[in-house]
Amino acid sequence: MPPDSQSLKRSAPLLEQQIHGTRRRVVIHEWLTNTFHFPIANIILESLLEGPLEYLGEVDLYAILSASLVQAWLLGSWQFEGRPKPLIGNLIGPAIYTLIELSAEGLSFFDNPYHWAYWGFSLLIGCIQQWRLAVTRETALILLENVVRTSILIVTYWMLESLQAREAITPAVFFSDGSHEFLVIVVLFLGLLIGIANATSQAYLAQLRRTAHQLRGFSEWLLGKEILSRAVANPQELALKRRERALLFLDIRGFTAWSERHSPEAVVSLLNNGFARAEAAWRDSGYIKVKFTGDEIMLVFAAPGEALDTAIRLHHAMEAFLTPHGLSSGIGLHAGLLVEGLLGSAEIKGYDVIGDTVNTAKRICDQAAGGEILISEALRAQLPQRSTGTPRKLNMKGKAEPMRVYPVSVRPRD
Repeated sequence: MPPDSQSLKRSAPLLEQQIHGTRRRVVIHEWLTNTFHFPIANIILESLLEGPLEYLGEVDLYAILSASLVQAWLLGSWQFEGRPKPLIGNLIGPAIYTLIELSAEGLSFFDNPYHWAYWGFSLLIGCIQQWRLAVTRETALILLENVVRTSILIVTYWMLESLQAREAITPAVFFSDGSHEFLVIVVLFLGLLIGIANATSQAYLAQLRRTAHQLRGFSEWLLGKEILSRAVANPQELALKRRERALLFLDIRGFTAWSERHSPEAVVSLLNNGFARAEAAWRDSGYIKVKFTGDEIMLVFAAPGEALDTAIRLHHAMEAFLTPHGLSSGIGLHAGLLVEGLLGSAEIKGYDVIGDTVNTAKRICDQAAGGEILISEALRAQLPQRSTGTPRKLNMKGKAEPMRVYPVSVRPRD
C-alpha cells in the first residue's frame, strides 16, 4: 500500500482521540481524580507514624503505589474502551495491596484501621460510581461522591490522632475539640463545592462532546472521514497541492428517462438506496474523497489498485440494485496528476480535485456502456498484472488524439 494511503488509515483514530482522549490520558486522569486519593492519604499517615525515612524503606509504600497504578490502568482502560466497571475496578487496588501486605505481615495487617478504611472508601466510591452509570441525572451522586472523597481527610486525621494517642478516640471525644469541628465543617463544605464544580464541568464536557460529534458528522458529509481526520491532525493537509491520484466515476445509465416516469420522491429514494449500496462497496477501501452529483459518483484514491478493486465491487453492488429497475451503471477510471485541496471564495470553500485527470476520468465513464468498466492506458500501465479486454480508441472532447481505453473483465458474482 502506498505511504499516502497508509497515512490515511492511520489518521482515522486521531479525531476520536481529540474528542475522547488517548488511553494514556484517560488512565492518568483516573489515577489523579480517583484511584490515588486514599493511597496518598494513607502514605502521609504511615510516614507520620513511622517517620518519613523509615517509611521509605518499608514495602507498604511500594505496595500501595503499585496497587493504585494497576487499578488506574485497568479502570482507565475499561473507561477508554467504553465498558466501565467502577464497582469491581475500585476494589482492585485494596485487593492487590492486601495480598502483598498479607504475605509480608500476615494477619496482623488487619490490626491497622487504615487498611480497613481503604476497603471501606473503595467500596463506597465504587458503589456510587456504579449507581451513576444507571441514572440519567447524576448531579446528586457526583456531590455525594466528592463529599465522600473529602471525608478521607477527616477519617485519616481521626485515625492518626487515635494511633498517636495509643487509644481509640470516640467520635464524641473527637468532635468535642472545636478545631476538629472546624476541620470537619470546612472539609465537607469544600467537598460539596468541589462536587458542584465537578458536576458543572462534566455537564459542560458532555455538551461539548455532543456538539463535537454533531459537527464531526456534518464535516464528514462535506469532507469525508479520512480528509477530516487528516485536517484535524494537520490543517495544512487542506491546502491546495499537486498530487498523483486515481479517479473513479460511476454514472447510472437510463436514469433521466426513468426519472421522467416517476415522482420526485421515488427518484430521491432510488438514489439514496443506490448510494447506500455503493457506500458498502467502498467503505473499507483506501478512498480519499467521495462526491455525489445527481446520479453520478466520483471517488478519489491514492492507489490505482484500490481504485480498480473498488470499481469491481461497486459494479456488482450497483448492478444487483439497478437491474430490477431496468437500469445499469457505467464506470470509468483514470490516473494522473491533479490539484487537490480547498477551493472556493473567502466565505465558502469545498474540498475538491481539479485538473485534466478528473475531466478525462469523467469522459471515460461517459463512454462506458451499462455494466461496463473502462480504464485508461495510464492506469493500466500502473497495474500490469491485471487482465483487461481488447483495447479501443475513443475520441474525446478536448483531446487532439483518440484515447486508448481498456475494458475490465468482471466475473459474474457468486
